[in-house]
Amino acid sequence: MSKNKLKIKKKNASNLKAQIRNYWWLFLLPVVAAFIIGFVWPFFQGIYLSFCKFKTTSDATLIGFSNYSRALADQSFVHSFWYSALFAITSLVFINIPAFAVAYVLTQDIKGSNIFRTVFFMPNLIGGIVLGYIWSMIFDGILSHYNTSILLNSTYGFWGLIILICWQQIGYMMIIYIAGLQAIPTDMLEAAEIDGANKWQSLFKVIIPNVMPSITICMFLSITNGFKLFDQNLALTGGQPFIMNPDGSTVKTTEKQNNSDGCTFNHQRNLCAAGCCGCTELI
Repeated sequence: MSKNKLKIKKKNASNLKAQIRNYWWLFLLPVVAAFIIGFVWPFFQGIYLSFCKFKTTSDATLIGFSNYSRALADQSFVHSFWYSALFAITSLVFINIPAFAVAYVLTQDIKGSNIFRTVFFMPNLIGGIVLGYIWSMIFDGILSHYNTSILLNSTYGFWGLIILICWQQIGYMMIIYIAGLQAIPTDMLEAAEIDGANKWQSLFKVIIPNVMPSITICMFLSITNGFKLFDQNLALTGGQPFIMNPDGSTVKTTEKQNNSDGCTFNHQRNLCAAGCCGCTELI
């Protein structure tokens, strides 16, 4: 009797699996629909709108490559693009190397490792606008001793933004690296130790190759975050010491100040007017 019940249960289970195999598309449909609505459609719509002139998406007019040619002909856009690329590459290096080093140290069974993980991750919970204002006060407090400000030198602004984004993102990348390090099979590390490998050999020959998926994820996240960065930069410097005029040209605020001080000559009248406008904006 019990054998018959067991056979019936096995038969019912096999029938259920067969039905699931037949209707697999029904389980996959919600995920595919969400992916198409949330990613595929906006992606292709964005590509289409890049070839259009519009104020709202409902009145888009196709104009071909005019937007691209205008952007590439704009020197300020080209400068901003390469400056953003330089920032993304620099932040990629300065974020991932310390993040991997911290993750490696915190997976060595040290005391209080969980507390350190929490402390390193906490800056990622703070909003970008708040971080920008906090670090602007920190940098200006330091640079005021040297009679300058982060708003008066683009080099200070660049490296100040690098410090800010590293402070915010290192803890986040650290968590990804910790997950990758903990997924390394212990028998591989033990085999390397038995074969006489030292710490550095184990790191470069065993650990890093096994953590490559995590490294790839962190690299892509760092690059995309570097190009998408906006709120931190807006709060930290607001684009200064360069500001954009209504005609699209950019002028350095310190140059505007100097021009406003030297407008006694007739051939400097236009520069004087621009300088006065600059002083009014600064005030």
